[in-house]
Amino acid sequence: MTLTIIIFLLVYIAMGFGKLPGFKVDRTGAAVIGALAMMAIGSITPPHAWNSIDYRTIGMLFGLMVVSASFVVSGFYSWTADRVAMLKVSAPTLLAVLIAVGGLLSALLTNDVVVVAMTPLLVSITLSRGLNPIPFLLGFCFAANNGAAGSLIGSPQNMIAAQGLDLSFVGLIQAAAIPALLSLPITWLVLVWLYRNRWYLAKEATQIPSTQSQSEKLNIWETTKAGIITFAVIVAFVATDIPRELIALTAAGFLLLNRSIASSDMLKLVDGNLLLLIMGLFVVNAAFASTGLPQQLLNDLRSHGVELNNPIVLFLVTGVLSTIVGNNPSVMLLVPFLSPDGNADSLGAALVLGSGFSSNLFVFGSLAGIIVVEQSAAYGVKISFTEFAKSGGIVAALCMLLAAAWILIAL
Repeated sequence: MTLTIIIFLLVYIAMGFGKLPGFKVDRTGAAVIGALAMMAIGSITPPHAWNSIDYRTIGMLFGLMVVSASFVVSGFYSWTADRVAMLKVSAPTLLAVLIAVGGLLSALLTNDVVVVAMTPLLVSITLSRGLNPIPFLLGFCFAANNGAAGSLIGSPQNMIAAQGLDLSFVGLIQAAAIPALLSLPITWLVLVWLYRNRWYLAKEATQIPSTQSQSEKLNIWETTKAGIITFAVIVAFVATDIPRELIALTAAGFLLLNRSIASSDMLKLVDGNLLLLIMGLFVVNAAFASTGLPQQLLNDLRSHGVELNNPIVLFLVTGVLSTIVGNNPSVMLLVPFLSPDGNADSLGAALVLGSGFSSNLFVFGSLAGIIVVEQSAAYGVKISFTEFAKSGGIVAALCMLLAAAWILIAL
């Protein structure tokens, strides 16, 4: 049992730091190595490890990643960025537009894919105007995390929570959409205040990087098809009892069956690392649960008045845990210990709002934050840990207060 605990702790240390200290092992590598190690030392048998992986979550996540990727290859994101770039508006107004676009797209599509597609385009848009790209990149990132919290299909952790608690599409929207929407103007106000005297760069610093995305043209038919299938997916989620993973995988199948766009072009946009990370954590968490320690810890917490099935307590615990190990691992860790008894939507809102809003505090709090910082650096825009945390900390604190008030009053 001691080795099981050590492996579990090492895996989650890697989740927090982004890599295993002393090794060139990232989060995904740590999750996979941890799963293999658990099997190697006998903490979990191979059949039990395989069965511990929730195929429903993996299937729905993969399917929705393909759906979101279809908008990338159709040129929709490039077209959207071009329309935004042509707006003759002030810097604060442009920031408001980008925050609204980021929040909306992330609520309808997987936020990580949205951020991957839009980050290079945002760098080009802002530098072409002589603007400091950092507040716009941060605003889009924060909006993607916050906006995604309002919808079941907005982020991977939402899908994990939905499958684990058997949440309905409409129920989660009713429970979480309003605070997710209200978080967007809060994000805008914070960034406008912090960057009020730093909107523009010196002329010599406005060289526009070359991005492959700039050359993409809008394919009207492919965009329309992707839009119709996305709408059909949402309708099926709301109006039918068909398993959600089957709906998402069917949609992915229709989109991959294509005469003008190679399936490989869409599949390379699927975040395979994230899927492997989640699969590895399923095995690691199952092995750790078999020790009985999580159940003992839960009983100890209850004896001290900490009841995870209380939505506000769950919200606060999720927020703290997400800050330490990231939003996806924290939700995966908590879901097995929840017992919804008529309040599944409230618990779901606590999970998605707590993990979504708190993830803006630090770069490593979400995949969206990591993607924005790393992709921006590749195009010559450096966002330091301190600068991210300064803006993200205020945004996270205010949005967490908003969500806590919502949970206490409305749910």
